[in-house]
Amino acid sequence: MTAGMRMKGGLTFPGGVHPPEYKDLTEDCPIQVVPAPSQVVLPLSQHIGTPCRPTVAKGDTVQAGQVVGDADAFVSAPVHSPVAGKVKAVGLAPHAVLGRCQAVTIETDPNAPDDKAPSPQRFGADFNPETYAPEQIRQAARAAGLVGMGGAGFPTRVKLEPNPEQPKKVLIVNGCECEPFITCDYRLMLEWTDQVIAGVRLAARAAEVERIKIGIEDNKPQAIEAVRRAVETCGMDERIEVCVLRTKYPQGSERQLIRAVLGRHVPSGQIPPAIGVLVMNVATCAALAEAVVLGAPLTHRVVTVTGPAIGAPGNYYVPVGMTVGDLIEHCGGLTERSARVVLGGPMMGLAIADMTTPITKTTGAITFLVDRVVRGDRLARPTPCIRCGRCLAVCPEGLNPTKIAHAVMYEKPDLAEQYYMNVCMECGSCSFVCPAHIELTGYIKTGKILHARAKKRMPP
Repeated sequence: MTAGMRMKGGLTFPGGVHPPEYKDLTEDCPIQVVPAPSQVVLPLSQHIGTPCRPTVAKGDTVQAGQVVGDADAFVSAPVHSPVAGKVKAVGLAPHAVLGRCQAVTIETDPNAPDDKAPSPQRFGADFNPETYAPEQIRQAARAAGLVGMGGAGFPTRVKLEPNPEQPKKVLIVNGCECEPFITCDYRLMLEWTDQVIAGVRLAARAAEVERIKIGIEDNKPQAIEAVRRAVETCGMDERIEVCVLRTKYPQGSERQLIRAVLGRHVPSGQIPPAIGVLVMNVATCAALAEAVVLGAPLTHRVVTVTGPAIGAPGNYYVPVGMTVGDLIEHCGGLTERSARVVLGGPMMGLAIADMTTPITKTTGAITFLVDRVVRGDRLARPTPCIRCGRCLAVCPEGLNPTKIAHAVMYEKPDLAEQYYMNVCMECGSCSFVCPAHIELTGYIKTGKILHARAKKRMPP
């Protein structure tokens, strides 16, 4: 993915930044299967929507692939065990976003076969999505516990549901992977190309869309060629177009991706289906193919383990529920004192301190950073804003981050909301370019919390 190999893409969105990519650490590392750990911790909240309730109790014996949590709500997704073993506990456990939540902890049976392995070779030129009815595909997605694996975690079955009032005309497949360091989707597109395309075609059939656009940034020429070949192999489906996008952060955000590929704007406060668009991540598409064709639940996913402070950076096929600490041990341990352990990438990831935090369905990467990479010259103390306007120029939503931040500083969350604070996606672009080293994104995050608390205190 070096600059000299790039295919020049012209499609992009207004604003954005160009942080160092750091993808060379893992971009050439093939996907490796991680053996089952001694125990897994399965949070019952791994998706947007109603949390699952446990369907097992302490002492129960479970099989690999068995449902251990489910809910009756439409907007939810069941949780399955990636291992065979015995339920050790059902109760609160660490969660990267929620702090703690209900979870099922399972001790792995050391005598059970650990035969879960990816099967991309099963999807080739003879695969025909027409043999599956749209409702059959949607039900398979629900049964498998599929959620958006790009980070949002929205239940896939709900996303694929047709709505006569808002028909989905275009499926955009997100292969951008614009965050620094992360390469899990890149390796999926290279190694599991046929499976990804099979899932893309199944998603299009289930959602009843007319066109398919696969967006890939121009710093991934090998992935672009692999996907194009796979599209040709599947019979040149006329609906599918591979779109080469200009490398820029945050290109992979839904709203920015739609703007780049279609030139259309999603109105504030609305979601892509409002303009007839469905966006899915390439990892979700690959998982959908396994769910429909093989009946395989979402129990494993590809995770990029990367950064200057980990012994063996790479792309690993990891059981959901494996703890960060166990994965660190598998990957050679820490090589130096890590300033931050981040679930995700350095721009939008979540820093964690508890190494017993488990991998979930939405964990695409763990980045181990040190001060010189985390902050660089941002170790300098913040200074007063010089009104340079850089934050306005790079904001992909066209906001004024400085005005929002100042409103928060002076404890005026209502004023911050008048500046469209809640439209901010917290991408971090404004903080990245600020020459005064002001953590603008941090102030905006704080402002959202204060505004939400103020609304709760308001009388009905």
